[in-house]
Amino acid sequence: MSKQLFGTDGIRGVPGEYPLDDATLERVGAALGKYLAAHPSPGAMPVRVLVGRDTRESGPHIEECIARGLAASRAEVISAGVLTTPGVAWLVRNEGFAAGVVISASHNPYHDNGVKLISSTGMKFSDAAEAEIERDIVSRSVLKRAAAPPRIRTDAKLEEDYLASLCSDALPGAKFDGLKIVLDSANGASSALASRLFQSLGADVVAINARPNGRNINAGSGSLHPEGMQKKVLEVGAAVGVAFDGDADRAIFSAASGRLVDGDGVLLAMGRYMKAAGTLKGTTIVGTTMANLGLERALEKSGLKLARVAVGDRYVLEEMQRIGANLGGEQSGHILFLDDATTGDGMLTAVKIASLVALNGPLESLVADLKIFPQTIVNVRVRSKPALDTLPEVSKVLTEAEQTLGDSGRVVLRYSGTEPLARVMVEAERDEDVRHWSKALADALHSSIGA
Repeated sequence: MSKQLFGTDGIRGVPGEYPLDDATLERVGAALGKYLAAHPSPGAMPVRVLVGRDTRESGPHIEECIARGLAASRAEVISAGVLTTPGVAWLVRNEGFAAGVVISASHNPYHDNGVKLISSTGMKFSDAAEAEIERDIVSRSVLKRAAAPPRIRTDAKLEEDYLASLCSDALPGAKFDGLKIVLDSANGASSALASRLFQSLGADVVAINARPNGRNINAGSGSLHPEGMQKKVLEVGAAVGVAFDGDADRAIFSAASGRLVDGDGVLLAMGRYMKAAGTLKGTTIVGTTMANLGLERALEKSGLKLARVAVGDRYVLEEMQRIGANLGGEQSGHILFLDDATTGDGMLTAVKIASLVALNGPLESLVADLKIFPQTIVNVRVRSKPALDTLPEVSKVLTEAEQTLGDSGRVVLRYSGTEPLARVMVEAERDEDVRHWSKALADALHSSIGA
């Protein structure tokens, strides 16, 4: 059975509407509880489930619905309150929980929300496990509603344990005393945590967008809108700035000069440091098809390789595990340090980059040779999705583009996984080549299968 509810990042929707209506949410909790009882994890008995959420106004009600379903399946529910997605993942793995539930829609606006399920390993459940859980949700047979409202226990110590682990992830020898850092929390899950973390390390913190009201999460702020953070860095003379998204699994940086540094820059700077420190496993860093060609070139100069996979942290993680790499991530700022965490963690990434600045000087100098090749993405609405290599006109233009660009550019054609769209990505040294070939390929797609 193909999955109907679980996408690449859990269940997403509008609260109150299917699949985030109360009845379905209760069935999600009950189905998870039933699955955990049938597949017990070593050391995870009795079945304890950790629930965390971001700052959306719909979060507490969704948490209550999920908890009601879990209680009906005799699972013990422990709330972490407002906590980042990677924070929940770390706690599940390190403190003996059978599973975790994160209530968040990440970088989406406040009126969306979602439910992410985390296995006892601190990673997402496998496709097979999600399919099994989904079958029970959809069948409607799993729910035996609890007679009384669920008892949700809150454990404040969990948050302290997570922050302590992040402090211990600072690079050896890094001193934060006097380091001024701007933190943009997007009015999300890191709003209180990020300042506490860096103040405990000794940094001079300037916090912005850290006053959530339930409706301002990601609104003109955070990793999708880092310009406010960038401006504040210049205004206060900070050494570095960081912008998180709503659930803080991403981080985008600003150097003291105001230069923005995305995930590509983080992979370059950290890859070089880890190689020099002898902590990089192998010589390959895992990125996606969207990683800029400039990153690949800069890594090559340092004796490192870039392995590209499809867009999505799931695919980055799978490739890292397959080849034994311990550094990988996405241009969006979702970075995986597998020696420290099982998932991308924006606050962990911020600790690493701030450490690097404290040790080695301005972030700008650490990525000075990262030339960003001009890049564009064009979306073409399509009526069907045949294999792209079966379209003669598209194949002809693609061959011409690749032959013309040679080593000075890249072309990626792919279909959207969720919409009737074909995506054209062209990257080249010259803007005119990017414009010409992106238009030529978009026109070929439109004439062949355009809606």
